[in-house]
Amino acid sequence: MGLFSRKSNPGPAHNEEMVELGREYAIARRHRDTKAMNRIMRQVGNDKDVTDLSDFRSGQESYDSIPPIPRGRNRRSK
Repeated sequence: MGLFSRKSNPGPAHNEEMVELGREYAIARRHRDTKAMNRIMRQVGNDKDVTDLSDFRSGQESYDSIPPIPRGRNRRSK
């Protein structure tokens, strides 16, 4: 097996729509946008499949793994 092998191990199929909804939910939670969070949870609440929920959670974790940018202090002088 070479360094640049073209063989790939196919992973489990992901529902990209649920992964994206998970990312959007994590973004809304970080920005404290409760309106968007409630809208996304209503969309997710209609689909109660276990694999979809795990894809939703993996989307959240993929965004949560990115650390927030630290805000600088306000350095305005009076």
